[in-house]
Amino acid sequence: MPKKKPRQVDFIPKITYFKPQGVPLSLLEEVALTIDELEAIRLTDLKGLEQTAAAGEMRISQSTLQRILKEVHKKVAEALVSGKAIKVEGGEIIMPRFGKGFARGGGRGRMGGPLAAGPGGTCVCTNPECKNEVPHQAGIPCYQVKCPKCGSPMVRRG
Repeated sequence: MPKKKPRQVDFIPKITYFKPQGVPLSLLEEVALTIDELEAIRLTDLKGLEQTAAAGEMRISQSTLQRILKEVHKKVAEALVSGKAIKVEGGEIIMPRFGKGFARGGGRGRMGGPLAAGPGGTCVCTNPECKNEVPHQAGIPCYQVKCPKCGSPMVRRG
């Protein structure tokens, strides 16, 4: 199977898990969405961009975006209709620099791969006014960590 081309993402969700109210987590099946799938529906369904414009922002072809949207809409419909939890994680992504030169992710690579959970590195607050840093904890992706100072999401550096 050919390797996926990384997709550019300008958004990391603060909330990465959704479940039906009143049903214990232990009784639920999950549907997994990747961060790039969430970005595709954010750009088209929430922001209202045409597929060609959304594909351009993600640096992929319109036909690739259309395939992503078809799959993610099916997954969301399955979760809603069947009462399954939705978990957002992973994916082949690139996080560009944004605003005032602050790097939100900088590199490219597979989230959840060997570098994402490896030793060393730092988790950096995405709030440019806070800039708090904490040591990366192996096994916990930085994007799932909240800044202890301001509560904003964090991203991995180094």
